[in-house]
Amino acid sequence: MDATLKSRIETLVNASPVLLFMKGNKLMPQCGFSNNAVQIFNALGVPFDTFDVLSDQEIRQGIKEYSEWPTIPQIYVKGEFLGGSDILIELYNSGALKEKLAIALAS
Repeated sequence: MDATLKSRIETLVNASPVLLFMKGNKLMPQCGFSNNAVQIFNALGVPFDTFDVLSDQEIRQGIKEYSEWPTIPQIYVKGEFLGGSDILIELYNSGALKEKLAIALAS
């Protein structure tokens, strides 16, 4: 990954306490996995921002390399990669996501 793309991704990741790289946006998800992530954050009442990877092919491919995670959506909390849809669902179902977000958003 070139330095310019890495810098763009780091700027995005650090601009929001909770950032969801997804297909579509929180009002109109464009895939089921992205919709699952949006629904989880909405259920928890957590403020979050999104980035539509369909609007930027460079970010769409670059975020996969940046995180070393092959799929979208990708969730970042306080600049740290949390995982994709399946991990988010597991964390939500176990209650660990609510705790992790409460700690991250309180600091």
